[in-house]
Amino acid sequence: MIRQVIRMKYKSTRGSAESKDSAQAIIKGICADRGLFVPEAFPKLPQAPETLKGMSYQEIAYVVLSQFLTDYPEQDLKDCIGKAYDDKFEDAAIAPMVKAGGAWFLELYHGSTAAFKDLALSILPHLLTTAMRLENEDSKIAILTATSGDTGKAALAGFADVGNTEIIVFYPKEGVSEVQERQMTTQEGGNTHVFGIWGNFDDAQTGVKRIFNDGAFAGELAEKGYKLSSANSINIGRLVPQVAYYVHAYVRLLEKGAVKPGEPINIVVPTGNFGNILAGYYASKMGIPVRKFICASNKNKVLSDFINTGVYDINRAFYTTNTPSMDILISSNLERLLYHLSGDDGAEIAALMEALEKDKKYTVDGRIRDGLADFHGGFADEAATLKAIADLYRSDCYLMDTHTAVAYKVYQDYLKATGDETPAVIVSTASAYKFADSVADALGLEAEKDGFAYIEALFEKTGVNIPAGLQGLETRPVRHSGVIDADRMADAVREALA
Repeated sequence: MIRQVIRMKYKSTRGSAESKDSAQAIIKGICADRGLFVPEAFPKLPQAPETLKGMSYQEIAYVVLSQFLTDYPEQDLKDCIGKAYDDKFEDAAIAPMVKAGGAWFLELYHGSTAAFKDLALSILPHLLTTAMRLENEDSKIAILTATSGDTGKAALAGFADVGNTEIIVFYPKEGVSEVQERQMTTQEGGNTHVFGIWGNFDDAQTGVKRIFNDGAFAGELAEKGYKLSSANSINIGRLVPQVAYYVHAYVRLLEKGAVKPGEPINIVVPTGNFGNILAGYYASKMGIPVRKFICASNKNKVLSDFINTGVYDINRAFYTTNTPSMDILISSNLERLLYHLSGDDGAEIAALMEALEKDKKYTVDGRIRDGLADFHGGFADEAATLKAIADLYRSDCYLMDTHTAVAYKVYQDYLKATGDETPAVIVSTASAYKFADSVADALGLEAEKDGFAYIEALFEKTGVNIPAGLQGLETRPVRHSGVIDADRMADAVREALA
């Protein structure tokens, strides 16, 4: 296979002249002008999707990543992929495809933390440490991450005891499930630091961005030998690996005869921070035919409202729901899509982001609004989410977590409204056991004393295997118990790096 010879460069969504190789962009995480790194041009798959049939997940990942990370030597990139996608995944397929309810579920939760973030965060530490070597960087990397539940644990697991790194995770103390919190607070590793904050995910994410944009604070850390980077999907090294599983999904559908070469699919994604569905958009730009990107929101439906109206307005109530990873009003990765749809107009995007910061609202028109025609927005409330879980389990014995159920319900609504029977890939983002209390409630099980008892009750009801990473979680010692106000996040970083 011949690698693309054009060296990929990354630039800012906000129009500065900054241009970086992928290794430099991965180390830096966010641009100097506060924009996000995006590829200067979308690479194409070097061969038609049908020629990838029979390839393993790892081989498909190499085909995709080699087009985006052109400054990584071939063997280095293959080593990163091999270390990431190994036997830590409980299914040899890495991301198996399962047909149920008239759609194909792309199961992304078979990694060590039982959530889709494993697909990117298993490889990011290897990409980052390789980037440091390629760029002759001798500073230690301080990884700052805000999480709505799953990113935190996956990042902690990926970076635990990785040399020359410290990882600091902030999560909303009352905005994650009991299982998600225990996964983070029991994390081992001498370089891991976890803080709950009083606030929601948007407060945590805003705090992390504020730290990244504080030049004086960066200088303070530099004196201690640290350079800041991120494991959130604002980091292009976190986003690009996600593209691979959409290419993988299409190839598997070709193998199963569910689509013919060149036939489109629909992609349905439960969406909070927009990175997961954006990766599907990137896959389409590489050559995977997609008819519609179906963005599924929960009651915090700022994204589906935006897709339907062109108005992004966070002047609204914030809800804590049974899909906590989607309890988000500020979707960082949407900025990247806006940039691409605008025709790479950095000045326009900078103005929109300034309006969001100042007025908590912006309106798009012209090319951006036209480009949104490829997207469909819908939402499901908590009752509809639970009903979707019960209905699909009753009809197909297929068990979904709450987030996947939002996607399935929105897809059902889309199908009824449009009659579009294009084969659909529903992105299944987490094991049902991560939200066992809500799933058990959906199936009509009796109340239990805590989230761990719900796991056992759900297993007794369904017989679905409990992910290894969740077994015995309630007996592991809590190692991280700090809870702080959101305005003390910078002090928490100082404390962790002292």
